Amino acid sequence: MQGIYQDDFVVLLVPIDTEDPMTVVAEKIAHHAAGIRVPPHEGELRVRYEGELLPPDATVVDAGVPPMGVLEVVAT
Repeated sequence: MQGIYQDDFVVLLVPIDTEDPMTVVAEKIAHHAAGIRVPPHEGELRVRYEGELLPPDATVVDAGVPPMGVLEVVAT
């Protein structure tokens, strides 16, 4: 899955499991950027796809995200 962390400029290719909830997906994406290229953000990490915040318990399958879709991780 492709992902980008808030305020980062690098789109990452991050392996996720189709059963991972968005809370885990957010952590996996943040792991590669927060505190490395950009400072960690305060608040809950949420995943946004095509401008819409996804439910924390949704999976990529539930949300209809295609295999190479780009997920954005934002702090709320």
